[in-house]
Amino acid sequence: MPSTKRFQHVIETPKPGEWELSGYEAAMRITEKSNPLTRDLDKADAGKIVQLLGQCDAEIFQEEGQAMPAYQRLYSESVLTTMLQVAGKVQEVLKEPDEGLVVLSGGGTSGRMAFLMSVSFNQLMTGLGQKPLYTYLIAGGDRSVVASREGKEDSALHGIEELKKVAAGKKRVIVIGISAGLSAPFVAGQMDYCMDNTAVFLPVLVGFNPVNMARNDPIEDWSSTFRQVAERMQKMQEKQEAFVLNPAVGPEGLSGSSRMKGGSTTKILLETLLLAAHKTVDRGIAASPRCLLEILRTFERAHKVTYSQSSKIATLMKQVSTSLEKKGRVHLVGWQNLGIIAIMDGVECIHTFGADFRDIRGFLIGDHSDMFNQKAELTNQGPQFTFSQEDFLTSILPSLREIDTVIFIFTLDDNLTEVQTLVEQVKEKTSNIQALVHSTVGQSLPAPLKKLFPSIISIMWPLLFFEYEGNFVQKFQRELSTKWVLNTVSTGAHVLLGKILQNHMLDLHIGNSKLFWRALALLQRFSGQSKALCIESLLQAIHFPQPLTDEIRAAPISSHIQVAREKKQVIPVALVSLLSRCSIPTAQARVAAAPSVCEAVRNALAGPGRKRGAEPLEASRPAVQ
Repeated sequence: MPSTKRFQHVIETPKPGEWELSGYEAAMRITEKSNPLTRDLDKADAGKIVQLLGQCDAEIFQEEGQAMPAYQRLYSESVLTTMLQVAGKVQEVLKEPDEGLVVLSGGGTSGRMAFLMSVSFNQLMTGLGQKPLYTYLIAGGDRSVVASREGKEDSALHGIEELKKVAAGKKRVIVIGISAGLSAPFVAGQMDYCMDNTAVFLPVLVGFNPVNMARNDPIEDWSSTFRQVAERMQKMQEKQEAFVLNPAVGPEGLSGSSRMKGGSTTKILLETLLLAAHKTVDRGIAASPRCLLEILRTFERAHKVTYSQSSKIATLMKQVSTSLEKKGRVHLVGWQNLGIIAIMDGVECIHTFGADFRDIRGFLIGDHSDMFNQKAELTNQGPQFTFSQEDFLTSILPSLREIDTVIFIFTLDDNLTEVQTLVEQVKEKTSNIQALVHSTVGQSLPAPLKKLFPSIISIMWPLLFFEYEGNFVQKFQRELSTKWVLNTVSTGAHVLLGKILQNHMLDLHIGNSKLFWRALALLQRFSGQSKALCIESLLQAIHFPQPLTDEIRAAPISSHIQVAREKKQVIPVALVSLLSRCSIPTAQARVAAAPSVCEAVRNALAGPGRKRGAEPLEASRPAVQ
C-alpha cells in the first residue's frame, strides 16, 4: 500500500455518519465541504434545482452571524477595510500610470475571471481616454481561456515566469492572485515572488477559505505550501506590504465546484473594489465604505432580479438536458462580454462533469481583437479552441441538427439586426432556440425578433443614474446575472443526466492536483474504506491496464495526474471496485452497463458485500422526459 510522504496530509477515513460532524468538517476546507442545502440535489427536479442553487448563491451576501459565525463574510468590517486599503493602492498606480500595472492572475475559472475583469477595466479606461493599465495571467496562457487545461495551474515556477514577463520594466505592480480554495500553486508562486520583491510588487490574495484552511500539501516545484505563503502574507499585511481578501461564502451548491460561488464572488469582490478606486480617484478622494456598500448592494439586487426568472430557467435547463441526453450539442452564443461568460460556462463543464468539449460550447459575437495577450496562441489550434463569430458560422452552423439547442445571449443595446440575422439562420436548422435577453426599463424587444423565439428569459434592469464609471455597474450586473443563469442551467442539466451523487461531482475529470485529492476524498466518503485502500483503488483505476508496482505507487502525484488526464470515469470505476470488492475491469463493465455513473454507484452501494460506508441512497429520479 502507498505509504509515502505524498499522502501524509490525507486524513484517515472517518467512521460511518461522522463525515458531517464538526470534528471532520473542521478539517475540510469550506470550498470543499458538502452544502447541507443541496444534500439531496440528485433527487430534485428542474424547478427544485434552480431553487436550491439560487439559495446557495444567496449565501454570498449573508452577513456575519447569519451563518458560519466563526468566519468573516463579504460584508464583514474586516473585509471591507481590506478592500478599501487595496483600492487605495490601486489609486496610487492610477495616478502614476506610465510606470504601473495591475495584474489579475489565476488558473481555471479564476484565470478566466482575471481575463474578463482585465478586459472590462481596460474598456473603462479606454472610454475615458486613459491608457489601459490592466493585464491578466492565466495558467497555461490564452488557450486556457477558451479550453479546459486545468493541469497548468500546478506549477509555481510557471506562475512566476509568466509574471516576470508581463511586469518587465514596470516600477509598481499590483498582483491580484485569485485562488478560490487558496490552493493553486500557480498563484502561490507569484505571491511568494512578490513578497520577495516588495520594492516593485504588491501581492493581493483573493480566495474563500480562512488562511488556516489553505492547502498544505507540498507543491512539487516550490519550497513552500500554499498555507505557508498565505500565512506569510497575513504577517506582511500589518505593514500593508501584502493583502489577503478571503471572506467565507459557504460551501458550493455542487461540492467543490468553485466555478459557481467562487467565480461569482471573485467577480463581485474585485469589480466592487476596482470600480470604487476608479470612481473616486479623479476627485482626489479615497474610496469610502459607503461607496463599496452601494456597489455590493447592486450585485445583491442582481441576485433577486435573476432568480425571479426561476421557472423559465428551469424550462431552459430541461431543454439543455434533453439535448444532451439525445447526444445533441448545446451552443451558447453571446454578444460582447456576455460571450466571454458563455465561453467560460461551456469550458468548465469539461472537467466538472467529464463532458466532451463539444457538449456545451460558448461563442463570442463581436470584436475580440484587443482582448487577448497572445491571440496567435488561439489561431489554427484545432476545434476545441474555436470560439469566434466566424468559427460559429463556418464550423457549427452548417452541421446543426434538430436535437441541438442554441441559446442566444444579448442585451437590447447590441446590434439587434445582427442578432435577428443569426437567429433566422439557426432556425432553419433547429427549432430548439432560446434567448437570454437583458434590457433596461423602457426598452422592448422588437416584435420580428421576439416572435422567432419559442421561449425568452427576459431580465429587465432598473435605470441607474450613475456617472460614466457607474454605467459599468449595470454591465457587471448583466454579466453576473448571465453567469448565474448559465451555471445553474448547465449544472442542473448534468444533475438531471445522473452525473451527480447527492451533491458531489462523481464524474469529474482529474486534471490537476486539487481534483486528485478531491477524487480521493470522494472514495473515502462513499466507500467508507481505509485511506490506504482508497489510495490503492484510485491508483489502480488511473493506471489500468498497467499493473500497480511499488515504483508507480511512489511516483509524484503529477505523474498520476498525467495518466488520469487521458482517462474517463476514473472515480466511478474506483468506487464501484471498492464497494463491490471487484477488479477494475469488472467495475468498468458495471459502470458501462448502468444507465448513468451514479446509478452504477447506487447499485454498488445497495449491493451485497458492502462492509460499511455512506448511508444508503434512495432511488434516483426517473429519466429526463
